[in-house]
Amino acid sequence: MRISPAQLKTLTPDDTRQRLCGVVPTKKLKAPKLKETSDSIEVNVFLTRYNAISESAATNTRLGITDQTDGGGMATATVPLSQLGPIAEYQSVAHIEMGEALKAPEPVMSEGTTRTPPYSERNIPGRDAGGRNVLIGIIDVQGFDFTHPDFLDANGQTRWISIWDQGGGPREAPIDFDYGSEITKANMDAAIASARAAGVPAWALEPQSQTAVGSHGTHVASIAGGNRGVSRNAFLAGVLIDLPTEIALDRRKSFYDSTRLAHAVDHLINVANQLKEEHDLEDLPISINVSLGTNGGAHDASSGVSRWIDHRLSTPGRSVCIAAGNSGQEQPETPGDLGFISGRIHTSGRIESRGLRSDIEWIVVGNGIADVSENELEIWYSASDRFSVTVTPPGLDPIGPVSPGEYIQNQKLSDGSFISIYNELYHAANGANYIAIYLSPFLKENPIVGVRPGTWKVRLHGIEVRDGRYDGWIERDDPRPRGVIGTQDTWNFPSFFAQSSNVDDTSVSSLACGHRIISVANYDSVNDKINISSSQGPTRDERYKPDVAAPGTDIVAANGFAGDDDPSWIGMTGTSMASPYMAGVIGLMLEVAPRLTAAQIQGIIQRTSQPLPSQNYKWRDDSGFGIVNARACVAEARALSRRVKLNQ
Repeated sequence: MRISPAQLKTLTPDDTRQRLCGVVPTKKLKAPKLKETSDSIEVNVFLTRYNAISESAATNTRLGITDQTDGGGMATATVPLSQLGPIAEYQSVAHIEMGEALKAPEPVMSEGTTRTPPYSERNIPGRDAGGRNVLIGIIDVQGFDFTHPDFLDANGQTRWISIWDQGGGPREAPIDFDYGSEITKANMDAAIASARAAGVPAWALEPQSQTAVGSHGTHVASIAGGNRGVSRNAFLAGVLIDLPTEIALDRRKSFYDSTRLAHAVDHLINVANQLKEEHDLEDLPISINVSLGTNGGAHDASSGVSRWIDHRLSTPGRSVCIAAGNSGQEQPETPGDLGFISGRIHTSGRIESRGLRSDIEWIVVGNGIADVSENELEIWYSASDRFSVTVTPPGLDPIGPVSPGEYIQNQKLSDGSFISIYNELYHAANGANYIAIYLSPFLKENPIVGVRPGTWKVRLHGIEVRDGRYDGWIERDDPRPRGVIGTQDTWNFPSFFAQSSNVDDTSVSSLACGHRIISVANYDSVNDKINISSSQGPTRDERYKPDVAAPGTDIVAANGFAGDDDPSWIGMTGTSMASPYMAGVIGLMLEVAPRLTAAQIQGIIQRTSQPLPSQNYKWRDDSGFGIVNARACVAEARALSRRVKLNQ
């Protein structure tokens, strides 16, 4: 059995959990007696300062490491939960970090019929150009329909080079990995050739673990590199993150996390290197798109996956675009509009001096709906400060205060649900202090007990104050019904901040906070404004994210796995659609300047982006440096490449 970060706190012995966080508390206020951990439970982790373990197969076997990938001072590993303590004690391991659960994309579907997008719609440099000798890599979910006309060449063969289905099984796993299956271009073309005689769709002959009609991954790939997309002559490769079923969408049972995303990036780089050799090219650059996200972590690029990707981007000819997120809406636009619930995820404030306090109001839904998902809140504050925290559940007495270095684990409330509170110092990845609060349902008996509905008051007390600033984020649940359990209507439903506590900035997905990634906001080109749902910056450490805005509203692209009576094209809205547009533009840039660094790509985007009407060239928290100017990006990249060649 494998578990996710949300479940780790309830299964890991106290001392091991503290090693995972990089600190040891001075006092345990209250915790239940925990059972011994089992070798049958596995977790995905990032290891920092990983050296000796990689050199010793015997040590790997002894510690139970079943999967590892070297990562520039880091590694990933899949390990039995019982071995986390021994691994944390190993001299070469400075820090163990759980992979973060990835958020399923939730684009808004366009209403009405959709037209076939003309070739000219995203035709930037000319019909016959468009990303030659560049790889567009797509990391996504719901499957890649390699048979869609938007991906077929003049001979009726697919333009896809490979698809790594991380949850698949029919084919062998790609080199360097031991899970999932890789479908090659030869496999796909053979399926296309055989499909008519077999009387089934070609994609059914090369099955993927996910083949959703209206597939998110297919739509995203179509925007970035389809025949009517931006880099329409590029090579295409995909990685399908294992997010296949409604059960898997439950974070407590899932195994899709940011370590798998790190593997996906490495695999796509491997594909680019293989193509370079096969085609005997001097360079074969790669532009990767990720339209997934997560709100866990400090939003300062210190997470394991952010450091992993930033390290990979130190090599020229590589770029990664990540959707900024769809958590920008603060208020309802119309009666009955609940979009603001997904937008109220960030709070911040400042405790001015010792003895003062600040309250945060955190709302869990009720009205007859039992929230059976884990609700998480992380509050990050300066290493120079000391805050204690008290949590008051709706209608109950306060719990705490929990002082720095103390924690409460799995305290059962009077209604049967649970709360855990951790107040920890000097996080190993960034040195900051943080408070983590988990509200957990009780699911082992009938009737089940959902998280207590109402307003939870989180009070921060200033013990020692030098800086005083704090930021907090709610880890997202996607709103989805779980069905009737017993006599209750149960949901996974996002908790959110009250209007008085919500701060309408710094909502960019933590995955989109990396130093060298391109974080992309959603531009509504019809109304010439940023879409209300688009997440806002800056990062917690006050860097400029998002970098840029790109068209992401009512974008028409391939409708994956459509039936005979379904349209071939579908419209969607979200930063998920804006990010692949930018990834395609970067593919065009790398075509004319294949040795561009990620830093140079950022600089060119900043230089060439266009402000919205009545705005100036200063960075803005919703649009970044402005709307992407694709032609100017390509021209500037070409000019830079020429100058470099003249100076060599």
